[in-house]
Parts: sequence; C-alpha cells; structure tokens
Amino acid sequence: MTRFALTLEFDGTPFVGLQRQSQGATVQQSVEDALLAITGEQTSMHAAGRTDAGVHALAMRAHVDVAKHIAPFRLMEALNALLRPAPIAVTACEVVADDWHARFSCIRRSYRYRVIERRAPLTIELNRAWHVRHPLDADAMHRAAQMLVGHHDFTTFRSVHCQAKDPAKTLDRLDVRREGDMILIEAEARSFLHHQVRSMVGCLVLVGLGRWQEAQIAEALAAKDRTALGLNAPPQGLYFVSALYPGE
Repeated sequence: MTRFALTLEFDGTPFVGLQRQSQGATVQQSVEDALLAITGEQTSMHAAGRTDAGVHALAMRAHVDVAKHIAPFRLMEALNALLRPAPIAVTACEVVADDWHARFSCIRRSYRYRVIERRAPLTIELNRAWHVRHPLDADAMHRAAQMLVGHHDFTTFRSVHCQAKDPAKTLDRLDVRREGDMILIEAEARSFLHHQVRSMVGCLVLVGLGRWQEAQIAEALAAKDRTALGLNAPPQGLYFVSALYPGE
C-alpha cells in the first residue's frame, strides 16, 4: 500500500462542499470515483480541511492510499484526465510516509477572502468574490482584525453546526489590505472552527462600511455568543490557500 499526497485546486461553485455527502456533487466523491476507475480500488481521500458549498481551493492538501503500483506522475495525469470537465485539478502528487496525514499532520492552514468593492455587477469575478457596492475602509478593517489575533474563545465566530470540541483557537495572522477595488483578508492558524473565517470577515466588512465601530469586534469576541455575530460572509469569496507540514 502506497500513500500519495495530492495537492488539489478547485472551483467550489458546482459542489455542495469538499467532503462527501449523501446528496450533491463533492470534490471528495469526484476524486474517489476517478481513483476507482484508475485502480479498481475503493479509496478514501483525507483532506487538510473542509470547505463548504461554493468555497474554493488554491492548494488543498489531501492523501489517498493505493495498493496498485503506479508512479506519482502517472497517477496525477490519470486523475486529471478523468476529473474533466469538473473544475478540479491535481497540481502535485508525491509518495509520503505511511504515518503522514493530510489533516492530523498539518501544522498551519491559511485562507484568503476576496471582497470586490464597486457599483457595477461582477462578471468575470462572479462566484469568485463577495460583491460589496459601497466604499470600505480597509485600514479600519485591518485595525479591527488585530483584536482577533491570538488565543481566544471564538464561540461568536463559529457555526452552530461546528463539531469542534473546543471553541478556543489561536489565530496567528489576520491581515486586511486593499489592491485597487479589491479587499484581501488573509488568515493563518493551525486550525479553524467551522465558518470562523467567514464570520470574522462578515464583521470586518461591517466595520469597513461604518456600520460597526472597531471596538465592536472585541465586544463580539468577548460575548462568546453566536447571536452577537453581526454578519456571516458568503462562501464564494473564500479560498483555502495552503497547508503547512513539519519539514516544509
């Protein structure tokens, strides 16, 4: 049995999420079905993180165990051929140690959220960013974001369906910057709660719009109550950027 580490890029628009579900197309099911066609084996894919419907990935790490003898390059080529026309690409494939786990070995995950501020409707960027029609103060958003950095109880910023046992997480970085009409929010941590990034972004956008004062971010965090959340950002602006492992 050989363990392969895969790096996946995907457009989350047509999927109900990354993880296999009882109804709807998922990234996991697409990859596992392609592996079955290639190897004749029922294989489970394990990923570094989970993504909701509409969320994208630039470099999601995952692993699969395969009994059939096949070179990593050939496996990558075969997967990409069979995954078409689904918007999923395997951009890297390598053999890893049997105890390497895409989820449990990961020591840092990073996400990016894209907000486009303009009056005109989105065309090329449709389903690729959150469209906000009113001016945003990116500097105020960045200052407010720093109140969330560090080790906190993020109950306010997690979904009611979150399965994590502990709401306490250490947020290593949360930066906001403007690039033209685009606002980019970058988040890094060892792990995140369900909807944590989207919930933080939603409240930061309220700050950027002037509907919340910067101090209200700290108040929402201190409340440790989901009802204190101002806004949950839509999924289409969120991207899983990278996963880091020991030795990398």
